[in-house]
Amino acid sequence: MKILHLSDTHGAHRRLHGLPEADVVVHSGDFTMTGSEAEALDFLNWFCDLPQKQKIFICGNHDACLYGANIDGLDQNVHYLCNTGIEIDGVKFYGVPMFMEDCVSDSQAKFYTGIPSDTDVLVTHSPAYGILDFDDNINYGAEELLAKLPSLNLKAHLFGHIHTQHGVLRKNGTIFSNGAIMNGDYSLLQSPNIIDI
Repeated sequence: MKILHLSDTHGAHRRLHGLPEADVVVHSGDFTMTGSEAEALDFLNWFCDLPQKQKIFICGNHDACLYGANIDGLDQNVHYLCNTGIEIDGVKFYGVPMFMEDCVSDSQAKFYTGIPSDTDVLVTHSPAYGILDFDDNINYGAEELLAKLPSLNLKAHLFGHIHTQHGVLRKNGTIFSNGAIMNGDYSLLQSPNIIDI
């Protein structure tokens, strides 16, 4: 299965042209800049029209307008994962969003510990601590995610959030992909990651 991984497009999704072919496109959050409904609707219209057969997205910390939202009316091949999963061609995807309301409570940590053990591809907005999460001399990743990883047998972990760490890392049999499209100062768009699992 070929996965096209995007994250942190921050309203610039319509500037992405000639995206590579893939079986599944995954956006791991921060598709808006200010978190407005208009931005979210524009992204959803664009995302639903992409040519990939299956599309998966989660929310990031910028996508505040979707906190607690029940998103209805999506095409059958477009999947919003909010502490939920979907199986596509025998591959089990599970998504955990990152809303600030959950980060300031203990909810975010509980969501990470609740990731099913049979997950093949984990989609989060935050990286795990110490994995493509370093910026300004600080590791910004989630320690709870790092603690959860040994109990999972992941093929891939797809995330974003830390713009300066865009790239792919293979470690202990798992592909880690930071798909942040915007660079560190929001001045240019980086290429999306292609993952083969």
